[in-house]
Amino acid sequence: MTTLLEVADRLYGLPLGDFTPTRDARARELRAEDRALATAVKALRKPATAAWVVNQLVRGETEQVDQLLAVGEALREAQRAMSADELRALTRQRRQVTAAVTTRARAVARGLGVKVTGAVGDQVEATLTAAMVDADCAAAVRSGLLVAPLASTGVGSTDVAAALAAPEALGFAASGREDGPEIDGAAGVEGRHGMHVVPDPDAHLKAVAAADEALSEAEDQLVAATEEEAAAREEVAQLEARGLQLQSELEELRRRLAETESAAEEAEDELADAEETAEEAARVTATATADRDAAQAVRDALEED
Repeated sequence: MTTLLEVADRLYGLPLGDFTPTRDARARELRAEDRALATAVKALRKPATAAWVVNQLVRGETEQVDQLLAVGEALREAQRAMSADELRALTRQRRQVTAAVTTRARAVARGLGVKVTGAVGDQVEATLTAAMVDADCAAAVRSGLLVAPLASTGVGSTDVAAALAAPEALGFAASGREDGPEIDGAAGVEGRHGMHVVPDPDAHLKAVAAADEALSEAEDQLVAATEEEAAAREEVAQLEARGLQLQSELEELRRRLAETESAAEEAEDELADAEETAEEAARVTATATADRDAAQAVRDALEED
C-alpha cells in the first residue's frame, strides 16, 4: 500500500517548478484508491527554495550529507563530554564542512536550473549548521522532506515540525537519486554522478596543527587560570586574617563598652547618694543657722539689759 512518505519522497525530489502540478496529479490518481491519502498528498506544501535546495543535496549527495551529519554528531558528543580540545577542532571542521557543502548545494541547484540568491544561500547554510548542532534538525534534513529552512543555536531543542512536509517525516531517510544533476564548474564532481568530497591530502597535518594550536591555547588558559586562582586564594587569606583581626577588635570594644556601661551605672548610684547627703547637709546647716540666730538674739537682749 502506498504511504504518504513514499509519495512525498518522490515529490520533494522533483524540480521545484514540477512540484505543484505533479502533486495535484498524484492526488487525483489516489482519490479513487485512498481518499484520505489523496487529501494528505494534496495538502503537501511546496518547499521554499532553500528547503528545496537542501532536499536535492540530500538526494544527490547522500554520502556527503551523511558525513556532514556525522561531524555534527561528533561535535554534540564533544559538547556533552566537555572535551575542549576536541570541541575546538570539531567546531573549525564544522565551519569548513558547512561552507563547503553550501557551495556544493548552490552548484546542485544551478545544475537543476535554479539560481541561488545570497539570501537563499544564507538559509541553506543556516539549515546545514542547524543539522550539525541539533539532532532533531539533523533528522529533519536527512528526511529530504523539508518545506522550510531551519535555524538553531544548539541551545535547547528546536521544534522542526513546521519545517517538515509531515510530522511523521522526522526519522525518515530520503532515497538517493541514481543520477545526480550536472554541476557546472564544481570541484570534485564526476559527471552526472553528483558531487564527491575531494580528500584533502594535508588533512592529517592540518588536524595535528589544529590540535597543537588548541593544546597551546588550552595550556595558556590553564596558566592564566592557575595564576588567577592563586591570586584569588591569597586575597581570600588576607581577607580572612583581616576579618579575624576586626572580630577581635570588635570583641575588645564590646568588652570596654560593657565596662563603661557598668561604670556609668555605678556613677549614677554614687551621684544619687551624694545628692541625698548634700540635701541632708543642707537641712543640718539650716537648723544650725536657725539655732545660731536664736542664740545671737538672746545675747543681744542680755547686753541691752
